[in-house]
Amino acid sequence: MKNRYLSILIIFIVPLALAPNTFGQDVLQEHLPEGAVARLSTGKGTIYQIQFSPNNTLFAVATSVGIWLYDAEIFQEIALLKGHTAAVQSVSFSQDGQTLASGGADKTIRLWDASSGRHLRTLTGHTDRVYSVSFSSDGQTLASGSRDDTVRLWDVSSGRHLRTLTGHTESVYSVSFSPDGQTLASGSRDDTVRLWDVSNGRRVRTLTGHTDWVVSVAFSPHGNTLASGSYDNTIRFWDAETGRHIRTLTEHTASVTNVAFSPDGQTLASGSWDVTVRLWDVSSGRHVRTLTGHTDSVESVSFSPDGQTLASSSLDGTIRLWNANTGQLHDTLTGYTNGVHSVSFSVDGRTLASGSTDGTIRLWDTSTGTHLRTLTGHTDWVVSVAFSPHGNTLASGSYDNTIRFWDAETGRHIRTLTEHTHSVTNVAFSPDGRTLASGGWREIRLWDANTGRSLRTLTGHTDWVRSVAFSPDGRTLASGSSDDTIQLWDAGTGRHIRTLTGHTDWVRSVAFSPNGNTIASASDDHTIRFWDANTGRHLLTLTDDLEIYSVSFSPDGKTLASGGQSPPRLWDVTTGQRRKSFAGHTFWVNSVVFSPDGQTLASGSYGGTVLLWELAPTPVASERTTADVNNDGVVNIIDLTLVASNFGKTGQNAADVNGDGVVNIVDLTLVAGAFGNTAGAPSMWNLDQEIAPTRDQVQQWLRQAREVNLTDSTFQRGILILEQLLATLTPKATALLPNYPNPFNPETWIPYQLVEPADVKIAIYAADGKLVRTLALGHQEVGIYQSRSHAAYWDGRNALGEPVASGVYFYTLTAGDFSATRKMLIRK
Repeated sequence: MKNRYLSILIIFIVPLALAPNTFGQDVLQEHLPEGAVARLSTGKGTIYQIQFSPNNTLFAVATSVGIWLYDAEIFQEIALLKGHTAAVQSVSFSQDGQTLASGGADKTIRLWDASSGRHLRTLTGHTDRVYSVSFSSDGQTLASGSRDDTVRLWDVSSGRHLRTLTGHTESVYSVSFSPDGQTLASGSRDDTVRLWDVSNGRRVRTLTGHTDWVVSVAFSPHGNTLASGSYDNTIRFWDAETGRHIRTLTEHTASVTNVAFSPDGQTLASGSWDVTVRLWDVSSGRHVRTLTGHTDSVESVSFSPDGQTLASSSLDGTIRLWNANTGQLHDTLTGYTNGVHSVSFSVDGRTLASGSTDGTIRLWDTSTGTHLRTLTGHTDWVVSVAFSPHGNTLASGSYDNTIRFWDAETGRHIRTLTEHTHSVTNVAFSPDGRTLASGGWREIRLWDANTGRSLRTLTGHTDWVRSVAFSPDGRTLASGSSDDTIQLWDAGTGRHIRTLTGHTDWVRSVAFSPNGNTIASASDDHTIRFWDANTGRHLLTLTDDLEIYSVSFSPDGKTLASGGQSPPRLWDVTTGQRRKSFAGHTFWVNSVVFSPDGQTLASGSYGGTVLLWELAPTPVASERTTADVNNDGVVNIIDLTLVASNFGKTGQNAADVNGDGVVNIVDLTLVAGAFGNTAGAPSMWNLDQEIAPTRDQVQQWLRQAREVNLTDSTFQRGILILEQLLATLTPKATALLPNYPNPFNPETWIPYQLVEPADVKIAIYAADGKLVRTLALGHQEVGIYQSRSHAAYWDGRNALGEPVASGVYFYTLTAGDFSATRKMLIRK
């Protein structure tokens, strides 16, 4: 059965070996993939396996971004090996320490020179993820286990494929050579352990007894015992020669993820989803001690070659180093991130929110990639984040069964909704921002977004609700579920409208087109389906290579973005043709979303990173769009201001968008509703400050539009766009901005912004502190005073009207209790 951990790939332990520390610093460098404009990341990727070198000078960490190599004495990273195009899930040193092998989700095995980090060769042949790699004791043979249900043996010196071992009926999660190299053990999702004769590939025997996936196998150093760890919460010891079951260890209270023998063979370490590391006496099976401190599933354990140190890695993003004899914690290595599950742009496109499996939400400045703040409070994965249409509130849904509201500007926690009795899987605001929908176990809940009051519960799905989305007019709610269906609901009454069937696996994501006529759905069945939102009729199916987790329409409705186990892709909505794929994530993509202006795509990955992709403008079509008042191929702020400047005019006029003979607020709102719906690339937030409306003007337009109260979807979207424009023109903080031009001669403009109404003045001082000029600007309302027509103007003269000399000057803005000073330069 699928569950929250199904997509977490299993970690395995393999033999260790020596690798000298001679890596150059250039190996550490990460570069943006082609087409990406920014990488938002707080760490080094998700950890999948850790391994020590035999002389204890190095250890390797397999992660979603590559292979990190550490100095094992001072615990400092010294190299990052890049090359896999997806997560690295297993690493193994050859016994002579000269070669490092890595297996990845990109279906390949890579061999590296362990002394220099140089890539030697790539081994291909597996048809799915490589979960485990292991060297034979003589270093001549490499074994690999894969999701394609096979084990492969390779000649290390040449990279030649030797043979394929078949017999497992499901994924092979772990492979391990016996110390003499004659036997190979493999553990599988089919609940069995198999032993193979390495010389001929013949299966020697099958060990049965586990009742769930066998995810880790390891031979004792002497070769007489085999240990296996399973999702049935147990560890089993087997006689490696006869296959006889010796004993079962049962103290773990959740799935066992990894097992490893100490170098002397007397102790076994195990990691588990119960958040503990346990040490066992091998001869008696007695539980020796439990190591606690990790806050999430322990995925990998490994002893140092001298047996004195035990390393454990966890989904909490840390590696802990323990004294293997006493259990005392030596050190904790941090900086490894858990997966990004959801991303959401603010309405003005300036901020991106990301929700992570570490229980946090992070806010980012999209123009600089700077991390703004981290919101904490959830106690489990944050799997969905959404900004309100007005931009002042952020909602987050978590596996801790709660929804939290946050102030989008300050990050302050507003309230927590606790009525869900199971994990919250998705949250979405209605277009007017008054209602929040949330998905969970077999139900959808609707909430008053202002008070947090529960409005109603919608039931009908028979499994987890994975995605919820409102139509642009707010009247319909769509939900996608693990029951393989999409349900449509009346958002006002909660009445069930219809069920859309056709997908053959989980429906992970649903999205309405901007005009509300089409619904897109993404599924684990490798398809995207388009549906008529009014009739429920199936329109088109797009087929991908792997599972699809997220879909998002561009603001102009012509492009669909998808993300999943395949890289982010763009699709032509009309033809269904794939336009572009973006290579750069090293693990599956959980969330894709367009910026409000359609010029940027954000993709969040389970590897712990968000990538921002710059999108090329859509070619301008020859036909004119009615809302394109100036006929330049794009509907934007210029068209909006042209309509406003023609208010009240009658007769034939390009600004009369609806053709009713008069230019009024209806025409302006319809233009706003068409932002991005033209052949040209949408540019609604590329504001020319000289022609941009004022905040007061937009407030007046909004008031008039709401009074009209038309229900047309384009008109309603226009109101939403005007609300977003108002948010863009509303500063988030009072600030004094850099003057322009600077240096200048003889005049300059001094911009500023006010978050509250205030009496404003600007004082200009010479470098010696002498007051030169005071600009009294009077009482100013909330707004951004940046254009030449709105910013403060200084003609370079003193209070007597005399030109001042060249040099450095300072200007101080005083607005209520706010004061700030900047420097400028006059050069003559």
